Amino acid sequence: MQNIFDSHAHYDDPRFDEDRDELLLSLKDSGIRAVMNVGNTTHANVAGIELAKKYPFIYCSIGIHPDQAAEIAAQNSREYLDVMAQQLSYEKAMALGEIGLDYFYDDASPRDVQRQIFEQQLALAKDLNVPVIIHNRDAYQDTLDLLKKYRPQGIMHCFSGSAEYAKEILRLGMYIGFTGVITFKNARRAVEAAAKVPLDRLLIETDCPYMAPEPFRGKRCNSSMLDRMAEKLAEIKGVSPQQIADHTCENACTVYRISSIV
Repeated sequence: MQNIFDSHAHYDDPRFDEDRDELLLSLKDSGIRAVMNVGNTTHANVAGIELAKKYPFIYCSIGIHPDQAAEIAAQNSREYLDVMAQQLSYEKAMALGEIGLDYFYDDASPRDVQRQIFEQQLALAKDLNVPVIIHNRDAYQDTLDLLKKYRPQGIMHCFSGSAEYAKEILRLGMYIGFTGVITFKNARRAVEAAAKVPLDRLLIETDCPYMAPEPFRGKRCNSSMLDRMAEKLAEIKGVSPQQIADHTCENACTVYRISSIV
């Protein structure tokens, strides 16, 4: 399989420290054409830019994950938005994300603080006219309400909702990304949702080092495993794995506004 675009990865993660360069240089042999390294902390945003500068096939995004929302809010300053805006001026910084809400852990950032930081970033994306990458975990209605308010272009990443929720996201004109979860035996909801997503709104992603597909579940994920997601989605959609790769690569270029991949 060729022409694969990993629309969401975290190669700045410390779990890649020992073999990052070797691994990234090997991805071409697995048919990987491009990778979006997604920022989710102030540190990751800087690291992602450095990766994009080093590797022609890597792009980056800039964002503050809801897990860091309390730390950012405690600074009692909007200066972080100015920093993000400056970082987004870099020519290979293509999106604002990953941003959103995560209500899974009770000891994470308070929900009202998460919503505050999320909304500030949605407003920034609107001002800068850049697409967003949305993280949503157990916060379906609040996420949807804010997306309806700001109506950004962008992606609902690592989709875990129902088929009906997928339809709501599609009505907003957004794209939907699926990870290795789609290959899990208990992934009934993800499979049902994927069946409702048209080929021109579909993305594949690793979210590496997380979300490794079967039979690698529980191990460190990387972009070479995307063929597993493509094969499962091909089965669901009734097309070939290469068609999934081609459609999702084109979709990633469209949503990230990449005119041509090197």
